[in-house]
Amino acid sequence: MTAEHEDHGNTPAAWTAVTIIMIAFVIGAIAVLTDNWTLFWIGAVGLAVVGAVVGKVMSMAGLGKQAESAEH
Repeated sequence: MTAEHEDHGNTPAAWTAVTIIMIAFVIGAIAVLTDNWTLFWIGAVGLAVVGAVVGKVMSMAGLGKQAESAEH
């Protein structure tokens, strides 16, 4: 089972997306604690969406997990 998933999440696209989304969640936590809903919606929710889009674009550009062949 380990051999099947040895590269799971270990790509530049995945690391970049997760890093951006983690920063968004930290901003969101700070925004909620300081009762700043504008920062929450723009800084946290908006940045999380940007992180997902950046990850997908990087993956489509060849920086994500490579497609496996159908033969096993």
